[in-house]
Amino acid sequence: MLLSIKDDHIMRKWKVNAPDLKLAGEMKLKCDLSLFALKLMTARGFCDFQQVVDFFSDDELEDPLITADMEQAADTINEFIDSYRLICIYGDYDCDGVTAAAILYSYLQSMGANVTYYINEREEGYGMTIDAVRKLHEQGVELIVTVDNGISCVAEAEEIYKLGMKLVVTDHHQPPEILPRAEAVVDPHRADCPSTFKDLAGAGVALKLCAALDGGFEAVVEQYADICSIGTVGDVVSLRGENRSIVRQGLMYMQNTENYGLNALIDKVQPDRSSLNARSLSFRLCPKINAAGRFDSPLLALKALLTEDPEEADSLTERLLELNAVRRETEGAILEEIYKYIDDDPAVLNDRVLVLCGKGWHHGVIGIVSARVMETYGKPNIIISIDEDGTARGSARSLPGFSIHACLTYASEYLDKFGGHECAGGLSLKERYLPQFKAKVQEFADKLRAMPADVTECDMVIPPEDITIENIRSLEVLEPFGAGNPYPLFCLPNCRVNAVYPLSGGKHSKIDFTYGGKRFQALIFSTPPQELFFSIGSVIDIAANIEINVFNGNGSIAIKAEDIKPHGMDTGKYLAARDCYEKFRKGVPLPPAFIAKITPTRAELVNMYKLIAAMGEVALDTLFMKINSPAMNFCKLHIIADIFCEAGIAQFTPSRQSIKTLPVKAKADLSAAPTMRLLAQLSR
Repeated sequence: MLLSIKDDHIMRKWKVNAPDLKLAGEMKLKCDLSLFALKLMTARGFCDFQQVVDFFSDDELEDPLITADMEQAADTINEFIDSYRLICIYGDYDCDGVTAAAILYSYLQSMGANVTYYINEREEGYGMTIDAVRKLHEQGVELIVTVDNGISCVAEAEEIYKLGMKLVVTDHHQPPEILPRAEAVVDPHRADCPSTFKDLAGAGVALKLCAALDGGFEAVVEQYADICSIGTVGDVVSLRGENRSIVRQGLMYMQNTENYGLNALIDKVQPDRSSLNARSLSFRLCPKINAAGRFDSPLLALKALLTEDPEEADSLTERLLELNAVRRETEGAILEEIYKYIDDDPAVLNDRVLVLCGKGWHHGVIGIVSARVMETYGKPNIIISIDEDGTARGSARSLPGFSIHACLTYASEYLDKFGGHECAGGLSLKERYLPQFKAKVQEFADKLRAMPADVTECDMVIPPEDITIENIRSLEVLEPFGAGNPYPLFCLPNCRVNAVYPLSGGKHSKIDFTYGGKRFQALIFSTPPQELFFSIGSVIDIAANIEINVFNGNGSIAIKAEDIKPHGMDTGKYLAARDCYEKFRKGVPLPPAFIAKITPTRAELVNMYKLIAAMGEVALDTLFMKINSPAMNFCKLHIIADIFCEAGIAQFTPSRQSIKTLPVKAKADLSAAPTMRLLAQLSR
């Protein structure tokens, strides 16, 4: 979190894990991993040596035929290959579905199969549809093989057999109680599936099907691991076990990929292939593939991965980049509408769950917008787009500890359709039920004693003497980093700031600081120096990624700050005070002792006005950390901001959580401000 009015507007709760130094030392005697890497692993919960062994025992993927119904799936497909009857690969429109379809279609084509493909357009929704099944039947398709979908398509499966076709399902989503009728249903989450690894993406299941058809993994991994790694990272499945193996090998083969479309895309977004990693896939490649299904057709991305014409590959990937630019613009436009809505009705931010609605918001990006809103305000939220026909469709994101699925279930009487899990969900309802739905969501949230907080979780405190090229390089054995195996985040406490420098024309900052008697530098992206809460001489705690920069063959340590707070600040107390402010504004009765703690004195009002005037426009969190005083809790600070605005001497922008003073033409009577009168009344 970079504490800028441009980005996140709330502090996160800090959690710093601790390594087991004794256990790490014992493990060091049994392996050639560095002691530093083993300390990190114990801090992440590796509590015995066998867990370490298991983490690295992923070089060989499990025999695909162990997976339930895999042999039947391969036998059915081989039968259709041999008889040259038309097979259709039915995929999904997201990155995982597109890459899964590309893998299986390419393999079957190389085997001489009579094969075609079908992927839903986004407006058709997820999974097979009756209309698509009938259309494929008219085209002469005799076997449909799903990838990344199909496990819930019971009615569609019956239609397939009614029309005289056959079905093979390959999926990785949770199966319903009743499985669809099919020659084979391949899904590692089936209760009766004996496979040991359950977290494959749809692309991973497709890769295993190809291995089953080919009699082993060697050739299919070499040919398709690069594409499979993109689908695996894009679906945000855990990068442990077999997924770790797939992505590691995929990144290796990606260096010299023979896939024209992938080659062209990498050249455009990551020309330095030596630095390709899972983060590159997540932030540079996957969004371009997803953009096709969001703003045009997923077939564009599929064709880019299938083409054998370099010129066509260049043209198609260029189009993917254009669509991704449109995605960013559309996302930004929706966020601006949301910010305006919040500025017009700031009370919405006092709700425990933000429910924000707009007319005609693009369905393809409201999920991304929901994630951005959660990052910005630290709250679960539901972003709903209302269509002209009165249909409202939404996407939700949450934090661990608040189940979106449970929340939607609680409000399901007003929903036409919903689904999801703890931290994400989707829904649809009629516009006329929006008021009742919103009320039900808040009712569910208000029943909880406390809401979860967004957390900055550091793996461990890194001593200054451990910040060496040798130690950081020793962590490369733990890659790829991603979901389930996050990029290491270290805590550097008690750092004294020596200097602050602007970078890139003031867009970013660099600080020089002393930590444990040693001097280091850290980069702070997206925050100019004037928006930092600290200055030269400040003592801060830094949560940072630590990498190695290589220039002209020489390596150097690069510290990239992800979050910063005043040294020793109790972020738990900050969050409790923020919750207190929201309760106060919603009229929830507070104990008299609380009222006393949140009522500002005249001296505090005067001093705060002077500080805000000197700083210019400033985010409340930045101001709070600048003050860093036990006498000033966040609830009191927000109340002071409200009093200034009510008195006409300051302006508060709710969407950015920022305040600035206004020119004063006459003496303001702060005691007459409505909030001051309310506090006086409550304290009696």
